[in-house]
Amino acid sequence: MSFQSRLTCLAGGLTACLALVAGSTFAADSDTARLTKDPKNWAMQAGSLDNHRYSELKQITSKNAKNLQVAWTFSTGVLRGHEGGPLVIGDTMYLHSPFPNKVFAIALEDQSIRWKYEPKQDPTVIPVMCCDTVNRGLAYANGKIFLQQADTTLVALDAKTGNELWKVKVGDPKLGETTTNTPHVFKDKVLTGISGGEFGVRGRITAHDINTGKILWKAYSTGPDNELIVDPNKTMTWTDGKMAPIGANSSLKTWQGDQWKLGGGTTWGWYSYDPELNTVYYGTGNPSTWNPRQRPGDNKWSMTIFARDLDTGMAKWVYQMTPHDEWDYDGVNEMILADIKVKGKPRKALVHFDRNGFAYTMDRVSGELLVAEKYDPVVNWATHIDMKSGRPQVVAKYSTDKNGPDVNTKGVCPSALGTKDQQPASFSPRTGLFYVPTNHVCMDYEPFQIEYTAGQPYVGSTLSMYAAPNSHGGMGNFIAWDAGTGKMVWSKPERFSVWSGALSTAGDVVFYGTLEGYLKAVDLNGKELWKFKTPSGIIGNVTTWEYKGKQYVGVLSGIGGWAGIGLAAGLTKGTEGLGAVGGYKDLAKYTELGGVLTVFALPDR
Repeated sequence: MSFQSRLTCLAGGLTACLALVAGSTFAADSDTARLTKDPKNWAMQAGSLDNHRYSELKQITSKNAKNLQVAWTFSTGVLRGHEGGPLVIGDTMYLHSPFPNKVFAIALEDQSIRWKYEPKQDPTVIPVMCCDTVNRGLAYANGKIFLQQADTTLVALDAKTGNELWKVKVGDPKLGETTTNTPHVFKDKVLTGISGGEFGVRGRITAHDINTGKILWKAYSTGPDNELIVDPNKTMTWTDGKMAPIGANSSLKTWQGDQWKLGGGTTWGWYSYDPELNTVYYGTGNPSTWNPRQRPGDNKWSMTIFARDLDTGMAKWVYQMTPHDEWDYDGVNEMILADIKVKGKPRKALVHFDRNGFAYTMDRVSGELLVAEKYDPVVNWATHIDMKSGRPQVVAKYSTDKNGPDVNTKGVCPSALGTKDQQPASFSPRTGLFYVPTNHVCMDYEPFQIEYTAGQPYVGSTLSMYAAPNSHGGMGNFIAWDAGTGKMVWSKPERFSVWSGALSTAGDVVFYGTLEGYLKAVDLNGKELWKFKTPSGIIGNVTTWEYKGKQYVGVLSGIGGWAGIGLAAGLTKGTEGLGAVGGYKDLAKYTELGGVLTVFALPDR
């Protein structure tokens, strides 16, 4: 109890003291941060609060990775896109599936199912999910498992029994609102977002009490200052080469009329947290519609990095990466917090590989823009980021706004999938490098006029996608990146986009999966050490843990997601799936539907 609390207690007598004690117990911090410090666990989807996706385990090394073999497998019983990955706490694994969002508690000893939870959801939510029925995984804290269902229900389950403890709805599928993100537990709160940027929803993030589900704060991406939870005089942004206050009505000024109410800015990505700064970081998605002519202005604060106080939700700083987005370059990709040297100077950095093809290195304390460079040389929609204004310098030829509705703007790189979508990168403190799964895809983009109808698609554009021309012929690369200098260290080409979350380890091995279904291990120079063909394409994230002295590596396979939506949903027309069906039509030659966790280990001696 703090000194101020003691004073309150003395002044108010026994009743006040009991209230303070009860309140402090009620708001006790979660054990999540402690559990992530033990590398035997994999206690968060990203492995840690700072989104490193790195493990200190080193039984599997660059010398013996070639000997990896299957230890066991588990089928989820669902045939759609499997994103995210399992959690491992002690002797139990917690595994999820796409819709209907099953949850399994699996005993590591014999892989028996300790309990299973399958929520009852209205299947009419499926057509409202833009890019497959994916779910990005579970969260754990204080003996509870948190599941964010597709129908926007956030559920807390007893980790021992699977019994429901509480549940709360955070959206309305009838308005096009769904949820695909993992919940994130920081301190005494569980944070969640919203999907539906292609349905004209209004993006926001909500913080809930982990014990009751009660909403503690809700912050929108667009609209008036009080609903954004910003202070016009204290919330800062990068402008004219320095940090400055955003000013009053910073969002409203950048929208025409009430378009901000349909403004998108959804929050379905990965969040990170700095306990020393008590700051949570996340990104917002595309503005609605995809036809830029229908929403003149910068459309703030879509496409934005937010840094918020965890306790109050107040925004400390913001940075908009793609003002007045014309290409669907959602800004939701993970914010990786790393203490690195930037241009020779130690910095508490935030590193973000944006869909727009630029890798940003920010000072996560102040919000200063430090580095912004292309992480795929084919990126052509902008020449560079002006470091004084922080704005991309758009090439007129590739501006879908300048070219106008019903004009097909051809050869835009990257495609709407981005140079990287949500598939998270890994940071290795051993090397100081970031290992990044990327897309190497370009597009043709033709916007058209569209009217809003609640619960119906509000896209307003037709897309075609294809491998980047005049390159290696593939649709992806796996790269190593130096965020301190903004330079690529090496690049390993792949036939298709690398849509799997990466993992780096203290054994000097980096893992990732491919859309054909290979789990691959490479060394710190990108040399392939080992690969194994899993039952289906991999869009899951690689994880690792230790049980009874043995290190395991696991990954979900199950083709789907945006890139694999053609296979997952049985679509055949090239422009379907927001353009992905035609671009990835050859996937059918290499994989089929599935839903299996495959676990690997070294053979017993």
